[in-house]
Amino acid sequence: MKIAIVGCGNMGMAFAKSFIQYNLVKTDDLLLIEKSTDRSESLRHEKAGVVVDTIGPRVSDVDLIILSVKPQDFKSVHDELRPVIRPYQLVLSIMAGIPIAQIQEKLGHPLVVRAMPNTPAMLGMGITGFTAAKEVDMASLRRVENLINATGRSIFLEDEAMLDAVTALSGSGPAYFYYVVKAMVEAGQQMGFDAGVSSLLVKQTMLGAYHLINNADKSLDDLIKAVASKGGTTEAALRTFESGGLSDTLIAGIKAAQTRATELSKG
Repeated sequence: MKIAIVGCGNMGMAFAKSFIQYNLVKTDDLLLIEKSTDRSESLRHEKAGVVVDTIGPRVSDVDLIILSVKPQDFKSVHDELRPVIRPYQLVLSIMAGIPIAQIQEKLGHPLVVRAMPNTPAMLGMGITGFTAAKEVDMASLRRVENLINATGRSIFLEDEAMLDAVTALSGSGPAYFYYVVKAMVEAGQQMGFDAGVSSLLVKQTMLGAYHLINNADKSLDDLIKAVASKGGTTEAALRTFESGGLSDTLIAGIKAAQTRATELSKG
């Protein structure tokens, strides 16, 4: 398979490196289109693929075009891409907020898959929600799914509107965890630890808790109860969280992210 990636920032290169790591594409068959001169030079030095700074005739030779530019840059991209795109080519968009119908219209091209990855894809540990235009056949969809899974795991959604919820829950989700970790580290410092020790305690706790969630045959409520003995320290913390409405605030924040994602997708 030959692939072109338009926009080679962190997410675009997360996909590129995963494809190469799992031998899904050869370096010579990976066309990296990056307009930034400094970024292009860096990619050439890394020998991550065939690096060019403009969309041109080479794009016509690939099987899959991945759109990994910022949504606000799509206008200039679709103007350049439309003349060189071929009817058989698949387009995979990982641009936030731009719906399939708009991509189809601007490119004059029906074969569009839309995906929402998250930043852990850079470590091969991402989760990506994706959906597709009705014109994309099952074989093509499976090929795209196989490529996406190189960056972690994926989930197919029949309803494109649910990508706004994916954006809010997992796309933005890493920031929520960082926010909680930051607060916990600050609490540790206020209790007398230096920043390094507090950070180590919190990060290893989060890592261990993640593995327990994945491996313990218990619900989240059961896991909480296993730590929170009656009248103990954990219970005191949880009561404070509840009285402060922490759970409701988190849920409200995630729903606000979904609302904003929907607003952005409507332009």
